[in-house]
Amino acid sequence: MGTLRIGVTDWTVAVGAAAVLLVTGLSEQRPDTGLDLLGCALLAAGGVTLAARRRAPLVVLSVTGLCAVGYQAAGYDVPAVAYLVAVYAAVRAGHRMFTVVASLIMMAALPLAALASGLHDTGEAFAQARGALELAWLIAAGAAGEALRQAERRADEAERTREEAARHRAAEERLHIARELHDSLTHQISIVKVQAEVAVHVARKRGERVPEALLAIQEAGREATRELRATLEALRDDDTAPPRGLDHVPELVERARSLGLDATLTIEGPRRDMPTAVERTVYRIVQESLTNIARHADAAAASVRIDCRPDTLAIRVADDGRAAPGAVPVPGAGLLGMRERVAALGGRMSAEPRREGGFVVRAELPVDRPL
Repeated sequence: MGTLRIGVTDWTVAVGAAAVLLVTGLSEQRPDTGLDLLGCALLAAGGVTLAARRRAPLVVLSVTGLCAVGYQAAGYDVPAVAYLVAVYAAVRAGHRMFTVVASLIMMAALPLAALASGLHDTGEAFAQARGALELAWLIAAGAAGEALRQAERRADEAERTREEAARHRAAEERLHIARELHDSLTHQISIVKVQAEVAVHVARKRGERVPEALLAIQEAGREATRELRATLEALRDDDTAPPRGLDHVPELVERARSLGLDATLTIEGPRRDMPTAVERTVYRIVQESLTNIARHADAAAASVRIDCRPDTLAIRVADDGRAAPGAVPVPGAGLLGMRERVAALGGRMSAEPRREGGFVVRAELPVDRPL
């Protein structure tokens, strides 16, 4: 509906301008040049062309200028109303220099066209006064277009500022909720974890058999605490927080070992300065891969290999879990998140069961790509 209303408005202005030009031209006395039909056509064309002033302001400016010069040469002493509207539209669209040059050409061409048709033979003083009036109208039309353009620009900037402020407030509120949730859940889970650890310790001290359910509660409490901490770190992971990168990958491997997983880390190739986004993505890929292994793979061993090549960084995380060759992996939120991070950096990634059993995640990140 918005497009329809704009179209109707444009055509209304165009038809109105054409009617004004025709009525004015036909109502005035003019010298007999034998070009009456051509003059009327140029009057109508100059007005109708204004319908396209929003879509092609420079074309409309040129066409209305030529029409004005044409009907002046045909003996129609009619003000260049359509050209003034076109000047306003062109300046509003930001084409100031083109409009100035076109208007200077018009100011020189219109008197010549009028003289050629026998108009304005009343003396030099009249011609000067008319030229000054036309210049004043041109300046007024250009000033109106520039004023509206500046007003629209300021309105756009104000709207953009409001949107950025709203996003900033939403992010702050999100982080605040995450912190509150983290503190509350961590406190409750810590109580459960401590109680389970005390019960396990007492049972072992007495030489009693520790129930499997109690060990499961103990491990679940530890894992939940780590996940809550990782979630809060992810929410804090912005430009104001120290980024996690390649130097922190050994911590992830040590944490996996503490869970009983035989995890190894190999880093090959010379280290070099890398964009922060690449460093952060490496850390997240290894973190998510090791987390998935601990949760779902039922694996005894895992290997992390990072190759630092001249133009790429290659990551490979593999396990010896229960994934069968040829099985189709279920794309969970973790894998989707990794794929999105890698794609955003212009890299590529694959996640699939290994031929010899287990699962492998491979990723290649360009390190020279502008970010």
